[in-house]
Amino acid sequence: MKRLPIPDDVTGEEIDADVRQELMSLPKTLAEDVARNLVMVAKLLDEDPEQAYGYSRVALRLASRVAAVREAAGFASYATAKYSEALAEFRAARRMTGSVELWPVMADCERGMGRPERALAMAGEPEVQKLDKAGQVEMRLVAAGARKDMGQAEAAVVTLQSSELASNSVQPWTARLRYAYADALLDVGREAEAREWFAKALEADQGGTTNASDRLAELDGVEFTDALAEIEEVEDAKDTEDAVVEDAEVEEADEAGEPEAKEQDAADAVGKPEESGDKG
Repeated sequence: MKRLPIPDDVTGEEIDADVRQELMSLPKTLAEDVARNLVMVAKLLDEDPEQAYGYSRVALRLASRVAAVREAAGFASYATAKYSEALAEFRAARRMTGSVELWPVMADCERGMGRPERALAMAGEPEVQKLDKAGQVEMRLVAAGARKDMGQAEAAVVTLQSSELASNSVQPWTARLRYAYADALLDVGREAEAREWFAKALEADQGGTTNASDRLAELDGVEFTDALAEIEEVEDAKDTEDAVVEDAEVEEADEAGEPEAKEQDAADAVGKPEESGDKG
C-alpha cells in the first residue's frame, strides 16, 4: 500500500476523543497510523482538498470498518466534488453509527449529483426532526438550494424563512443562513431587501465564512482596487521604461563608436605591410 508522507510532529493524538475511542478497536500501531492520516485529512481539507482526499484513502484502506474513517473519507470526497463517492461513505458511516447527523450533507450530495428532487424529498423525511438545531438549519439551506436548482426561486425564499432567520441571536450558522436568504431575495429581484440581509449576514459573520462584504459593495456599486497590484504595475512600468532608456543609450554609444572603429580599421590597413608569398 502506498503511504503518503506525514510530518514527524503529527502524532495522531490531535484527533477528537470520540474518534480515538473508535480507533481503540484496532491494534495499537495500526490505530496510531490511522489517527495520523486522519489528522492530515483534517489539516488539509480546507487548504488542499485533493491532498486531504489522498490521506483519507490511505486511512480507508487501513480501517474501512471504523465509522470515523468512513466519515472522514466522505468529507474529503465531498470537498473534491466526488459526490457519488462521498454519499456512499456517508451512508456507510450512518449504518455503522445509526446517527442522523450526516443527513443534510447526504442530501447535498444528491444535489451535487444533479438530483435536487431527491435532496428535497430528504428534507421532508422524519430524520430531519432528529437533527439538532444546527443540523435543521443546514437541512433548510440544502432544501433552499435544491429549490433554486429546480428553478423555483420564490420557493427558495419561502424555504429559508424561519424562526432561526428571524432571531437576533447569533449562532455559528446565523451568517450563512442570512447570506443564503439575501442571495435568494436577489434572485427574485428584491434588491433592497437583499442588501439589508447581506448587511445582517456581515454583522453576524465573525469568522469570515461568507463574502457578504463583497456582495454589499457590489450592490452599492463600489469597486475595490488592489493597492499592492497597482504598486507592482507602476514598478513594472518603471522597469520597462528604464530598460528602454538603457537600450537607447547603448545603441547611441554603439553608433558613436562606429566611425572611430572604422577609422582605426583604415589606419591599421595602411600601416600593415602587404604579405608576400616570398619568405626571407
